[in-house]
Amino acid sequence: MNVTSERIRELRRERGLTLEQVAQKARVGRSTVRKWEAGLIRNIRQDKMALLAKALDTTPEYLMGWGENAAGKAEGALVPMLGAIACGVPVFAENDFCGYVASAPSLHADFALRARGDSMTGARILDGDVVFIKKQESVENGEIAAVVIEDEATLKRVYKTADTLTLVAENPAYAPIVLRKKDNKKVFILGKAVAFQSSVR
Repeated sequence: MNVTSERIRELRRERGLTLEQVAQKARVGRSTVRKWEAGLIRNIRQDKMALLAKALDTTPEYLMGWGENAAGKAEGALVPMLGAIACGVPVFAENDFCGYVASAPSLHADFALRARGDSMTGARILDGDVVFIKKQESVENGEIAAVVIEDEATLKRVYKTADTLTLVAENPAYAPIVLRKKDNKKVFILGKAVAFQSSVR
């Protein structure tokens, strides 16, 4: 169970709706609504979340776990989850859209990625954490960024000189990745890591 599943179940019961009625309004099967309420589906598509919120006479933000302010306006935002990024040896970036995650009201992020690996544990970013990224083409030295090398993506601290780009892990088990201009590799920064979200472990 999670906040979203609990709120879906509670609101459905408060509104006196059956699973079938919610399913019809959200344009899904009855079993899907049951899975939402049981917390078996963690990432609900934006279009389904909008229909579900309308069916339950609430907002997507409330269902995602954010409250409402005094004016009744939902706080927070839904940020698209675009897949996984390596915190270790770079791996192929799974850039498929896979749902939305809720972010704090003050957080300015364009998308989120799921951390994989243990190279950033020194920055308290663990395997499975959600990392929020602000899209930008460059970062300051020492900032953590999502970087694509050829067709691979990784999350590291970035250090730049006139001729090199060095990606440094927050785990002594991993050596820095030094990229030189003369190597002619296709390298670009996806964006700056602005926050991360950990699950209860």
